[in-house]
Amino acid sequence: MDKINFSEVFNSFKGKNIFLTGHTGFKGTWLTFLLTEVGANVMGYALEPESGPSHFNMLKLDKKIKHIIGDVRDTSKLATTLKSFKPEYVIHLAAQPLVKKSYADPVDTFSTNLMGSVNLLDAVRKCDSVRSLVFITSDKCYENVEWLWGYREIDRMGGHDPYSASKGAAELVFSSYARSYFSKIPSLGAASARAGNVIGGGDWAADRIIPDCIRAIEKNEPIQLRNPNATRPWQHVLEPLSGYLALASKLYNEPVKYSGSWNFGPSATEVRTVEDVSKTIIKHMERGRIEIMGSQNHAHEAQLLQLNCDKAHQNLGWYPRWNIEETLEKTALWYKNILEGGDAETITRNQLYKYFKELKNDRWSNNYTIAANI
Repeated sequence: MDKINFSEVFNSFKGKNIFLTGHTGFKGTWLTFLLTEVGANVMGYALEPESGPSHFNMLKLDKKIKHIIGDVRDTSKLATTLKSFKPEYVIHLAAQPLVKKSYADPVDTFSTNLMGSVNLLDAVRKCDSVRSLVFITSDKCYENVEWLWGYREIDRMGGHDPYSASKGAAELVFSSYARSYFSKIPSLGAASARAGNVIGGGDWAADRIIPDCIRAIEKNEPIQLRNPNATRPWQHVLEPLSGYLALASKLYNEPVKYSGSWNFGPSATEVRTVEDVSKTIIKHMERGRIEIMGSQNHAHEAQLLQLNCDKAHQNLGWYPRWNIEETLEKTALWYKNILEGGDAETITRNQLYKYFKELKNDRWSNNYTIAANI
């Protein structure tokens, strides 16, 4: 299959109502900004941005969209808000996304990631305007036995830690709704999407390798690594987002053909250890040092996890655009420019337009100057 034509994808969102949960989070902020750039009418439904640095606040997105503060566990508010907006597209990102936090508060993790997902799916079921649903979970939804080959969409769901288990359970709930309800609505395309570890500028969450690196560097403290040899399928945040949008567009036009589950991740050659990633960030930031933490009683974390993305390559025409070196460089330079006093909106837009070269010549582009060093 030919590679995706993103000019066509973006055109399918122009002027359309798109309901996005989790829009104040890391991936949600990038996705919201991109959708506003291509002329979509976005309503975001999420908790308040985390305290401290916030990419959402830096981009002033509350001024560019219909910004709703709400919890996906609030059944009535979520359903009423969604139905009143009459969206044609729904993209579900809202989640408790941290493995370590899931150990500390499993009830909050399961209630958000499982029952919040049930509420979203049921709200979509009762909203006649929805034509395309992309339901985001995680690569950690798979029962990870740490084998060397990538997990396929048909492999077993599972999860050792509460976060992973909540995502595996959410996939089972999605499958039930898809088969029990959505398959009986010919005009509705519904798919779940699973992505590997995502990095990029604008992430300030605790217990994630890139934000931890940046905070340590900013404070002139060592970057402390508890699992330096753990490998991850690192990819820039724009990689899975490009897949989600391509999938959403296809679901709108050919709902039966594209409904189902999809993986979006880098190739096996792009896998790096946590220590390698930290060293590369230090190189591009031009400062920083690493400290390997001694033997401690850490909670279980998977050492190896890889996705097989053949389905997305062959049936959707989706492929990553940035290799691991470009991904780490763009990520480090985003933070470096911010710490040097740069404007977040300009920096983010420049990287967005470098990734999606299709944006530069389309009619909704505002002909922004693309900086060479961002």
